[in-house]
Amino acid sequence: MRSANLIVVIGAILALLGIIGLAIPIFTTRETKDVAKVGDLKLQTTEATQHAIPPVVSGGALVIGIVLIGAGLYQRR
Repeated sequence: MRSANLIVVIGAILALLGIIGLAIPIFTTRETKDVAKVGDLKLQTTEATQHAIPPVVSGGALVIGIVLIGAGLYQRR
């Protein structure tokens, strides 16, 4: 794969991640933890944690991705 193609692919991935980050700025992860274990009996709890992606990070990824796509297409010519 030529370097111009690689730059375009990386730029497209960054731009896509930026768009997803702007569209869905908050996501939730779940973690299951063991609370107690007595013999064969096991008590578990599931904790939900919310994570927020700052709009500046998503916008930055989008802009850098677009710039990389443009640079890769410019190098091809």
